Amino acid sequence: MRSLKMISIPGLLLALAMCAQVPPKTQEQLETLMYSVKGPDLFQTHCAACHREDASGQGPLASVVKTKVPDLTVLAKNNKGEFPSALVREIIVGEDVLISHGSREMPIWGPIFHHVESDQDWGNVRVENLVKYLQTIQQKSDPQDR
Repeated sequence: MRSLKMISIPGLLLALAMCAQVPPKTQEQLETLMYSVKGPDLFQTHCAACHREDASGQGPLASVVKTKVPDLTVLAKNNKGEFPSALVREIIVGEDVLISHGSREMPIWGPIFHHVESDQDWGNVRVENLVKYLQTIQQKSDPQDR
């Protein structure tokens, strides 16, 4: 298992900015979302701050990030109509660092997803459900684009 590296100063600032700009949630919301394995819940909790609720890449923290936050609704369109499940999974888990991510400003969610519960590991289920959710929100491509 890979060890987690120390958080960088920019990463710490991003985390603090996320805390400052995300409205507080009730205890019930935290419990529901913290332990959820549902793709939409995971996306709203962990991804929407940068990628926006509609996944367009224009979330409230997108301007804090050095590189342009990608529009996650066009992943299939940008990959000749095929959703790149394996690549998306690798990026979420932290196995693949894209040049476009620069110094890896996007959090590595794999280890976090694996450490939510103390009695059972639902990390792989969370990752798979998040990948499946992202696949469901892809823009339908125009046949002329192919």
